[in-house]
Amino acid sequence: MGIYHAPWEKKFDKLLSPFEEFIHRQTTSGLLLMATAILALILANGGFASAYTHALHIPISFSIDQWSIEMSLHHWINDGLMALFFFVVGLELKREILVGELSSLRNAILPIAAAIGGMVVPALIYFAFNPEGESAIGWGIPMATDIAFAIGALALLASRVPKALITFLVALAIVDDLGAVLVIAAFYTETIAWVPLMVAAGLFAVLISFNLFGIRKTLPYFIVAVLLWYALLLSGIHPTLAGILGAMSVPAIPKYDPKRFSKHVSALMQRFDASHKPGTNIMTNDPLSEVVHKLEYSVESVGVPLQRLEHVWHIPVAYLVIPIFALANAGIAIDFSSLSSTMSHPVTLGIIFGLILGKFIGIAGVSWLMLKLGLAELPKDTRFSQIAGVSLLAGIGFTMSIFVAQLGFSENEELLLMAKTGILTASLLSGVAGFVWLYLVSKPSK
Repeated sequence: MGIYHAPWEKKFDKLLSPFEEFIHRQTTSGLLLMATAILALILANGGFASAYTHALHIPISFSIDQWSIEMSLHHWINDGLMALFFFVVGLELKREILVGELSSLRNAILPIAAAIGGMVVPALIYFAFNPEGESAIGWGIPMATDIAFAIGALALLASRVPKALITFLVALAIVDDLGAVLVIAAFYTETIAWVPLMVAAGLFAVLISFNLFGIRKTLPYFIVAVLLWYALLLSGIHPTLAGILGAMSVPAIPKYDPKRFSKHVSALMQRFDASHKPGTNIMTNDPLSEVVHKLEYSVESVGVPLQRLEHVWHIPVAYLVIPIFALANAGIAIDFSSLSSTMSHPVTLGIIFGLILGKFIGIAGVSWLMLKLGLAELPKDTRFSQIAGVSLLAGIGFTMSIFVAQLGFSENEELLLMAKTGILTASLLSGVAGFVWLYLVSKPSK
């Protein structure tokens, strides 16, 4: 009664519901990422290899009057699209700091300490293999963890592992990514143009002032963030940092508190009931239409811009940005005649041992030390053997590791090939080892 269903509406809802559920599963983005990585390998080693390489180097330009910007498709993906990925990472980080696992020191201390261990030990292991020369700059490559892959692998075991373990991995990966961002900013910037950098600082100050003065519309933030991205590009600092900085400025306080919202909506509903007349609808009754618009505004005002943007951008980033990045960067031309020399190269070995052994020793070792010293406690319903399993999954570096490798070895194709080979090998081995370990040490929940 009072509900209108179009003839095919229920059938389409029934058809689309399983698809929508599949899209929102944490495992799906990881599976898509794996599929695009495999596709990139096929393209780079099949009959389309030259077309694949040529496509990545196609120049794309934008111009307005006398101003223009031109980069290859590959650079637009790595420098432009990935800014959206870092924006979502920044939103997740801010939410975790404000209300999540990182909001209290007692809860945050274990994932923070574990993440630091999981960054330092892999870097040291890589440096042991590559103490000098051109390859030494790659020490930041095994520091990173791929959030999508690692959480996707753990989500496959959702019926066997406690929810707190997934939360621990999320917090760990976010701190890990923050560390990678700081490393990129500090050590993977060759030259700095100070004037554009000062402009970027001024634009970031504008974003912060928007927040402080209560601007909740997202369009002003978007416009200034794009200008910030361009200023960072000109400065020499990697422009994807604009994503993190933009996310840090997004408001996390609603305009209406729940009590004000409830009172306001109640008053609007009284007006709605009083304005309703039989035989009319929203399109023919202006007072009703006005009330509905005010209800929409009230709902928007009680929501938090940070959560709203995270919700809006999560799916596009997970299902478009990251897979496109994988498609553009995971294509490694494999020469089986020189595979043994590639696998024994110091860069390849440093990354493989750094991601697999370094992450395990760094995360599990620091966690064990923190627990033994009484400085931290295990997440709820979690055993240390499960923390050890997570430390193996954290060796899935993929997206972030390839990103750092592109920066460190952008001028050396041979070392970049070694790095990507090491990243893919280590990510595959870490994923399988972590999954099997956690499957064996965890029991299905009743």
